Amino acid sequence: MKTFIHKLSDVQSISIGSGSTIWQFVVILKDAVIGRDCNINSHVFIENDVVIGDRVTVKAGVQIWDGLRIENDVFIGPNVTFTNDIVPRSKKYPQSFKKTLIKRGASIGANATIIAGNEIGEYSLVGAGSVVTKTVGKNELWIGQPATHRGYVTNEGEILDLYLISKKSGKRFYWSESKLIEEND
Repeated sequence: MKTFIHKLSDVQSISIGSGSTIWQFVVILKDAVIGRDCNINSHVFIENDVVIGDRVTVKAGVQIWDGLRIENDVFIGPNVTFTNDIVPRSKKYPQSFKKTLIKRGASIGANATIIAGNEIGEYSLVGAGSVVTKTVGKNELWIGQPATHRGYVTNEGEILDLYLISKKSGKRFYWSESKLIEEND
């Protein structure tokens, strides 16, 4: 599958995977690495020391700074804010930027803020507008300012409360081999 790069974008990197779509007004610096079948929406900025996996969606208005690692199948909502410097000062740069890891299958809601140095666990969900100041575990649901652990989410996206009961169906789930499984009555 062919990669599409809109003519009104500024893509300096040659490390863009096949099937990826880069929309207008996107800037991608030369050392960034972007996987296959990604969708990078308009008005996104991607710095040099960034690695993005396969099948990642980055919605409009996101800046992905040095030190970010985004694994496969991640969704990043519109205007999500990442940081990479805990104590920023104008024209003063740290020796190295904080690393932030977004693990496979995670979703981050619109306007969430992810403070540098944290990890967002596999298949976790960060609610819209949340401010993440701590590491988020696998399949966890975090909401608020600052964000706190409020429940769980299955790999398929079903939201569970802290007792592993579905908010939609009322069914109970349990952990099996590091995956949330629905109980059969």
